[in-house]
Amino acid sequence: MNEALALTPCCEPGRPWPMGVSLARQGERDGVNVCVFAPNATAVVICLFDGSGQRETARWRLPERSEGVWHGFVPGAGEGQLYGLRADGPWNPQAGHRFNPGRLLTDPWALALAGPFEQLAVRSEDCARFVDAGDPQDNAPCMPKCRVVDAATELAAGARIAPGPGTAWKDTLIYEAHVRSLTRLHPRVEPPWQGSFAGVASPAMLAHYRRLGITAVCLLPVHLKLDERHLIDKGLTNHWGYNTLSFFVPDPRLASHAAGMSGEAAVRAEFRHMVDTLHRHNIEVILDVVYNHTAEGDGDGPTLSWRGLDNAAWYALDAHGHHSNPTGCGNTFDMGQPRVTQLIMDSLRWWVQAFGVDGFRFDLAVSLGRSPELGRNFSPQAALFAAIAQDPVLAHVKLIAEPWDVGPHGYRTGQFGLRWHEWNDRFRDTVRAWWLGHSCTRGQFARRLAGSSDLFQSTGRLPSASINMVTAHDGFTLADLTSYEHKHNQANGENGRDGHNQNYSANGGHEGPTDDPAILQQRDRWRRALLASLLCSQGTPQLLAGDEIGHSQQGNNNAYCQDNTITWLDWPEGEDALTGFISGLARLRRAYPALRHPAWFTGHPVAGSTHPDIDWRNAGGTHPHGIEWDIPDGRLLACVITVGDHGEPPGERVMLVFHGDRQTSVVTLPDGVWQLVMASDTGWIASDGEPARLYEERIDVPPSTVLMLVQRLSREPPEPS
Repeated sequence: MNEALALTPCCEPGRPWPMGVSLARQGERDGVNVCVFAPNATAVVICLFDGSGQRETARWRLPERSEGVWHGFVPGAGEGQLYGLRADGPWNPQAGHRFNPGRLLTDPWALALAGPFEQLAVRSEDCARFVDAGDPQDNAPCMPKCRVVDAATELAAGARIAPGPGTAWKDTLIYEAHVRSLTRLHPRVEPPWQGSFAGVASPAMLAHYRRLGITAVCLLPVHLKLDERHLIDKGLTNHWGYNTLSFFVPDPRLASHAAGMSGEAAVRAEFRHMVDTLHRHNIEVILDVVYNHTAEGDGDGPTLSWRGLDNAAWYALDAHGHHSNPTGCGNTFDMGQPRVTQLIMDSLRWWVQAFGVDGFRFDLAVSLGRSPELGRNFSPQAALFAAIAQDPVLAHVKLIAEPWDVGPHGYRTGQFGLRWHEWNDRFRDTVRAWWLGHSCTRGQFARRLAGSSDLFQSTGRLPSASINMVTAHDGFTLADLTSYEHKHNQANGENGRDGHNQNYSANGGHEGPTDDPAILQQRDRWRRALLASLLCSQGTPQLLAGDEIGHSQQGNNNAYCQDNTITWLDWPEGEDALTGFISGLARLRRAYPALRHPAWFTGHPVAGSTHPDIDWRNAGGTHPHGIEWDIPDGRLLACVITVGDHGEPPGERVMLVFHGDRQTSVVTLPDGVWQLVMASDTGWIASDGEPARLYEERIDVPPSTVLMLVQRLSREPPEPS
């Protein structure tokens, strides 16, 4: 054992739960209980610091280890106490052991961290990187310190947050946004709130959500994160935040308050205020969470927490002690380790109970289901998924998986279990291909419009399990999808090697910005057709913040490191026309059950109807057969949907026409009179009080257009058969 640690006095034994450092009472004395998972360590020490975080005031060695958990009781320490951890043990990288008592480490279960955070990766490289087993340099001066927090007080504050609206999946419309980018340049958000949690819930944004008709905001990672060394060397930052240092702490850089050594409580209060305000306006809060890897990176990355506490116990390693890397980010947690599952579960419950969060989108969720017992292959019954499924605290929250990672057999779309909803990249790529001129058949397009039964029905899930999107943070914005055929990522400093190469995009005849009116008109038609396809499809639609105002990232399809005007939304002084179109589409989706049917279509009538629930048609009014479904050059498809809401008999028939060709087509209508309610070519959506646009027998469909028509039905019950 390291001599300095061996001479450190032991504190009292304490108890082996709860994990982390928590307020406790032992006998007649108040103090803190300390629990640290480090099964291969020979000693674990807690270091106490004064209010500045720079002067160490006491050091206690934990006296007992129970099933890999070191624990002890420190009398006299209390709420607000700053601390860090040290661990001693073997230095044997080939066996995965990288102990060094010279490293001060953060507590994985810490509920608050006091800075500094800026460029910690650089400082860690300079001060905390393992050079060899005997490196004596102490990194404490440049490490953030953990702060003891009264968990009961935090949970009480969380209980005072207004309950979430509990929106049903079939009625959900998600708006994906980055906290900083969303309002950093918003002219109608108070300057102190711009780019912050407070800005997300500002009056200007609340009015915008209400106009759009969204029911949930999905925020890119808000957990405290670090910038990677390679980005700092380029003068860039990890703007998106997929590089977590603490799974319990909201990042103070996303708060409007100046969070110094004592500002963490203000950050937590601001986050709760955001959630409370959104809930009071019937908007749910979903967090994008990154539990698949940590900010420590690969074996050459900084040693900040888990690696120093017990690298071999926390991380998935190969036979040579190297980090398994199905995330592409240098490391991944060992998902066969129960304490890893406990850490993630405790974090999820904390954000639900202490912060009122309504759901989670799990980044690279396949990595979370890679079990050592299965050779680190994916299983939908993996330990973490089983734990989530039975947990009463998480029973009501929305669960969304990004169903892939970059490891072997990492593409698993459609293979998650009950309760799980998944990003559907096949919807994204198929809809893009249909409208933007890439290879796509009627059958492929129809399958995505109807909820992707081929992916989700066999697992017992409903169409809402498909999270449909045309764009997301990862990739082109809608404006760029229709303006660039190729990515333009030079600003990222990787010589264009990063980002997807297959984007199914189009530019209309010119790469990037243009003043050509014909090209601009075509781009506008594409954008509205893509949005109409999204909002008129079965499944759960997700919008990317900024698409409604034409936000461009200058052709950058991987803007993760651009904390600047490339990603900051440039809000117009008035509402953009596309905002009004999306608002109208959302209104139609709410009004017509045909656009959000909660069950799979069967081709047979629903109760109270004589019409099939869905009837596919071609331009001539007949049903596509055989080769018509599979030819790649067919760009016109129509369907008639006849369903009711909540099991009621249908009140109308809804006809959708999707015409992706470049010339006008004539489409035969079913018997009776039909009212046109939406035409994407001009962005027109019927409003109350205007004369009805009625059609019978046929209708002309302009190029690159979605039409929606409605035929009212009698409410009289059908005659008995």
